[in-house]
Amino acid sequence: MKMSKKAATAASVAGALTFAVANLSAVEQAHAGDNVKCFGVSLAGKNDCAAGAGTTCAGTSTVDYQGNAWTYVKKGTCENMELPEDRSGSLKPLDRDLPKA
Repeated sequence: MKMSKKAATAASVAGALTFAVANLSAVEQAHAGDNVKCFGVSLAGKNDCAAGAGTTCAGTSTVDYQGNAWTYVKKGTCENMELPEDRSGSLKPLDRDLPKA
């Protein structure tokens, strides 16, 4: 059975996406354990993931302490981190320090 070039390309892209999703899960699992996702503590471009609308994932935050971007930190440290201007980390996304639209 002969496969068209479009079908072969589509199958290749689907395979790559499946691999990427599986790989991301492995990366997240490697960081889990004694760590938690802490929102609003990353410097621009230094987040681990979830950088909000207009971004993709790791390293894509565009604002220091972007409230909807997270970084893995040790359990028990997120909300007690010393940050400038009375900011604090959060275990949930924050509505502060978001990039200008």
